[in-house]
Amino acid sequence: MESLHGPVGRKVVVAVTGLLMVLFVIAHMLGNMTIFTALINTYAEHLRRLPLLLWSYRAVMVAALLLHMILGIQLAVENLASKSGNYFITRHRSVTFAGETMIWSGLLLLVFIVYHLLHFTFRVTDPGISNLLDSLGRPDVGRMVILSFQQGAIAVVYLASMVLLYLHLSHGIQSLLQSVGLNGDESLPTVRRAGTVISFILLAGFVAVPLFVIFGVLRV
Repeated sequence: MESLHGPVGRKVVVAVTGLLMVLFVIAHMLGNMTIFTALINTYAEHLRRLPLLLWSYRAVMVAALLLHMILGIQLAVENLASKSGNYFITRHRSVTFAGETMIWSGLLLLVFIVYHLLHFTFRVTDPGISNLLDSLGRPDVGRMVILSFQQGAIAVVYLASMVLLYLHLSHGIQSLLQSVGLNGDESLPTVRRAGTVISFILLAGFVAVPLFVIFGVLRV
């Protein structure tokens, strides 16, 4: 059995960590949707009351992100050096913009993740709105989100980052599915469509909040 130091082992780790992050993104999007039901503060408060579980989960996701990033870059560099093919499956190479820019979209997303954590998790980028409390004395996450997206620069950064996420996932999900054997001539078109459809649903879910704020549907 090949160790993680070999290319096959590293591809498996990249696929598994990628799956973990796709699941996280789906859960995060569903959590964001609670802003449309006025339950977002309740949702955030429930998470806050489970600090051990929450921070353990975050630690796992940070480890998965680092592994995914480091091994993914190694594989990409090796592919460039050997000119042997794409991200996962050589003989089914399909050159796309999303595939060719995986490293750059991933690195830019890493920068956004750091900013996003500082903004909404650690609440240090704008304490004037990040420390607001609701009528029950809980952190007013819903109001913080709306006031944040009413600032044009923040909304633009967030929207642009979600487009990057769409590009990264549209190729990444396809590659993930291929890595588990769905790489035949008959299944490949379905795999490509699945990656595009799932990524588009996530894109729509994430951009809905800032767009609804921009157009005045969500307001404080």
